[in-house]
Amino acid sequence: MLTKEQKLYTGKPVWTAYSKPRIPTLHMERGFSTDIVIIGSGVSGAMIAEALSGHGLDIAIVDRRKPLTGSTSATTALIQFEIDTPLTKLAKKIGMPKANAAWRRSRIAIESIAAKIRMNEIECSFTRKDSLYLAGNVLDKRGLEEERLARAVIGLPSELIGRRDLRDDYGMNGDAALLNQNNISCNPVQMTAGFLKAAIKRGARFYTPVEIDDLSYQGKNIILTTSEGLKIKTRYVIYASGYEMPKAVHTKKHKIASTWALGTAPVKGFDVPLFWEASDPYIYGRCTFDGRLIFGGGDEDFGDETRREDVMAAKRKLLERKVAKLFPDRKFETTHFWGAAFGSSNTSLPSIGKIPGQKNCYAALAYGGNGITFSRIAADLIAADILGYPDPEAEIFSLK
Repeated sequence: MLTKEQKLYTGKPVWTAYSKPRIPTLHMERGFSTDIVIIGSGVSGAMIAEALSGHGLDIAIVDRRKPLTGSTSATTALIQFEIDTPLTKLAKKIGMPKANAAWRRSRIAIESIAAKIRMNEIECSFTRKDSLYLAGNVLDKRGLEEERLARAVIGLPSELIGRRDLRDDYGMNGDAALLNQNNISCNPVQMTAGFLKAAIKRGARFYTPVEIDDLSYQGKNIILTTSEGLKIKTRYVIYASGYEMPKAVHTKKHKIASTWALGTAPVKGFDVPLFWEASDPYIYGRCTFDGRLIFGGGDEDFGDETRREDVMAAKRKLLERKVAKLFPDRKFETTHFWGAAFGSSNTSLPSIGKIPGQKNCYAALAYGGNGITFSRIAADLIAADILGYPDPEAEIFSLK
């Protein structure tokens, strides 16, 4: 296998409570030639396919799984511009110019997602949401004020609010938080389906199940061989296979960890911003359009599925205790609970672009706490390069 198959999540994600759209797929009966092959049909593959479709290119999407059954179905979908590493700390790691550019690009990605959802008329419970960055062991109240100033300087205003406002306005227990505007809430499974359908409507083809076993070169072309011995000849290959990337793609900058999350029964009238904590590890959460709380955390630095499953019961109890502490005036009933693979990097930035040493091969490692936002960046950067409009900010996210 070109990429090792993994069990990407365990348990019952909250999105199983909602209808799953049907995606038109094809069975690969014989080999074929195409311009672009996208390996992976999750949110990254879907956004990339939509971005490249409609430009006179023949596009094929392949996936070993059925549609909408990979890691996208297990995301908590905090779609926000805030990067896991605070701007003040990221500047110390990669320099202020690059850190500022990365944060601005993340803000732009949010607007790009919103625009694409509207343009493609995707029904996914889309709405604009504010977000709260809660004080923690990485940034206390003073640290949040420094972070606020750093963001304001580059045109990303936020508001520092205190303990009383957190309790009175949001029913949340905490010392302080940064309030940010105009992030996004939606159903990520329905959103991904919408992007896939938009690409297919413009001529892209989606083949499943297809297992790619080998990649080789034949002149200017790339030859992909499936597990059934069928050949696909293509000009470009894009890996959008999430946490199942081939060895040639993995870099020392990334690691696979595990995270856990719960979903509750709907609570009438319950609505809070997206929220996460300036801590390591941190808690995070959001609510759905019908008042369910989605709450996650307890991250561990291992990706082994057996170890992840062994601690499921303990992690559920941990998260339920943290929910009760954060929302002291609310009572929630847990109806869904799951553990999932989670990718991270030492800067919290994704790795996107051409794979060193492999001609015309690209990868989208949209790892990090705001993976959907990074998927949008990946779609925009990769599409721009293939279409002949290389982006000057691509170097910030390079795989090198």
